[in-house]
Amino acid sequence: MAEKLPISTTLGRYFLTDRIREEVNFRTTDQSRGVAPPPVQKPLPPGASVIALPGMDTVKIPSIDLVTAIGRRKSRRRFLADPLTLDELAFLLWATQGVRAVQHEAAVLRVVPSAGCRHPFETYLAVQRITGLESGIYRYLPLDHALVQEQPAGVDITARLTAATHGQRFAGESAVTFIWSAVPDRTEWRYAEASYKVIAVDAGHVCQNLYLACEAIGAGTCAIAAYRQDLMDELIGTDGYDEFVIYLAPIGKVR
Repeated sequence: MAEKLPISTTLGRYFLTDRIREEVNFRTTDQSRGVAPPPVQKPLPPGASVIALPGMDTVKIPSIDLVTAIGRRKSRRRFLADPLTLDELAFLLWATQGVRAVQHEAAVLRVVPSAGCRHPFETYLAVQRITGLESGIYRYLPLDHALVQEQPAGVDITARLTAATHGQRFAGESAVTFIWSAVPDRTEWRYAEASYKVIAVDAGHVCQNLYLACEAIGAGTCAIAAYRQDLMDELIGTDGYDEFVIYLAPIGKVR
């Protein structure tokens, strides 16, 4: 007789299946009840100013064919001291959350797929070496293709990122670290309890685009899913329940 698995293992494996979908009464979801969908982009903090990013029609990014980008893709943990340009940052943000079209409040088409077109993520940036930007914590505004500074300069990003990732030094040595938070309500509006697996799957879509985009600009990244939840949420200012860090990826120039 096979050994009985711990409840935690059983629940974890259950989470990876799609059996939950058969148990959800989709006629009771907020969408089915006519509740307005959650905003697809968090509002600006009071008094915040918006920093426009170069548009994709003007950025200067070297072309790279897809076969080459896929073939060269790998996790990179050693970064040069060189900064990224604002054009390069704009390109990476567009590649991971760029908006192609706004059909209506519940359908914003982007360059990455998302279950039900819900796009449950916000993108925060721990900026250390971006030409034209002071260091600090920023958030990407995909509907505007712009940035808002969430925390002023002076945040010790190097030490806090290293501590929040269980001592992974390369996390604090990046030019910029992409930090994705999840806003579960966006997906729950349509899928209720069936949301959580697809939110995790969606995070993979976003990060793979980042890996490939890095290959075009002579940069590298290594995704991190092992971190101190409390410290990461504190760093970007999320509450840890309605919004919380789900994934991050330090980025820097490489040889």
